[in-house]
Amino acid sequence: MVNIDLIGAPTSFGQQRPGVALGPDALRFEHLIKKLNELGHEVTDKGNVVGGYGVWKENSNEKDKNGLINLSEVLDYSQTLASVVDESVSNKKFPFIIGGDHSLSIGSISGISHHYDNLGVIWIDAHGDINSSETSPSGNIHGMPVGVLLGEGHEQLVDVHKSGPKLKHENIVFIGVRDLDSGEQSYIKAHNIKCHTMSDVRTERLTVVIKKALASLEHCDAIHLSLDVDSLDPMEIEGTGTKVNGGLFLAELLEALTVLSASDRLVSCDLVEVNPLLDKENNTAKKAVEIASFIFGKRLL
Repeated sequence: MVNIDLIGAPTSFGQQRPGVALGPDALRFEHLIKKLNELGHEVTDKGNVVGGYGVWKENSNEKDKNGLINLSEVLDYSQTLASVVDESVSNKKFPFIIGGDHSLSIGSISGISHHYDNLGVIWIDAHGDINSSETSPSGNIHGMPVGVLLGEGHEQLVDVHKSGPKLKHENIVFIGVRDLDSGEQSYIKAHNIKCHTMSDVRTERLTVVIKKALASLEHCDAIHLSLDVDSLDPMEIEGTGTKVNGGLFLAELLEALTVLSASDRLVSCDLVEVNPLLDKENNTAKKAVEIASFIFGKRLL
């Protein structure tokens, strides 16, 4: 049994499409808490975290002098979320953060990381999210959280909650990536970051890749999972903003999550980028709830 703090992070400031702020409540509507309770877990719904700017302020969608969009809003939200997540970990809970766009991971991981000496991260995503303002074609901060957590980019973002980098290059494993910007490719190669692309997944099977990821993070004292629903193939989901062809299938992801869950090494998780306004009949939220169930121990048999 896991004591879960369910933390809604309805931020949309890291990107430019409306609707992703509705993601947390879309998952709740699909009985997320009930399904986690049925697995034997105790769930405390901490509600939705709202920063000083709120979540409904219209995004500027224009780059500032730093080459970033909505920097002040993302900073504010990240600081607020980091404090909530920090408190959850201090209370010996498992923070399960549901988004919201992937920029929320700046706050969530900043709140988690200083509780561990060597936090590992498994990042399941179509994208690397390891840009900075210098390498990002768009200026959208949801494409930058891994870079920020490694100490790259705007100093105020890097210093959220606690000054300096929150992660080490050797403690990150990317899985399912298939859309990397040129700057991201160069950075990953230069720092020898472990990156299992969709080509690797198709060659080796996702369960094998997950086992390799766990082995490569054996030296870490805990593991955080950050899962973007756009890691799934667009044939599987519609309700997300940055779909990329050639992705994971739901069945193989659920199978692989049984391996990850059985390792008992996860201490926290982000599940992000569900956008009900782009969806049909809330199907993406339904699949996200199924994904959450397997993260927390559901089995096929």
